[in-house]
Amino acid sequence: MASTRTTHRSSKGTKLYAVRDSKGRFLDIQTYKRAHAADLRKGSKAEATAKAK
Repeated sequence: MASTRTTHRSSKGTKLYAVRDSKGRFLDIQTYKRAHAADLRKGSKAEATAKAK
């Protein structure tokens, strides 16, 4: 199951993503800009199968 991310704002106003574990504790907090760039670099399963065809 994919982890869910909740959005927050830093004291400087930067948008943040917080990843929590099943107990609600923070696992990772990163900026929206870095998280979004990582999402774009990583392809989905659907894209991988479409590329293989």
